[in-house]
Amino acid sequence: MLILTIDNVPGKKITKVLGLAKGSTIRAKHIGKDIGAGFKQLVGGELTGYDEMMTEARKIAINRMVEDAQSQGANAIIGFRLTSAAVMQGAAEMLAYGTAVVVEGDEN
Repeated sequence: MLILTIDNVPGKKITKVLGLAKGSTIRAKHIGKDIGAGFKQLVGGELTGYDEMMTEARKIAINRMVEDAQSQGANAIIGFRLTSAAVMQGAAEMLAYGTAVVVEGDEN
């Protein structure tokens, strides 16, 4: 699956626009990560536990978006974006979205 942040596919022709493709996941903080993060706030540094959690959340959301696009018959996603939002204290949603399209051949 080709995933692009731009709204076209260089060298290819978009033959069909299928619509929104999206995937999301909600992740909650882990008490062990909270304790470690609390110590890091005192001394400074990267919060690796949260970094790992958000990296995993991005991968899951993107995979779900790809599955959604494939179920619509797409072979590419254009206008790809990622966003996150707090849904409650200690939990965040990661959302991946774009436009599912079918692309073919060269534009020459």
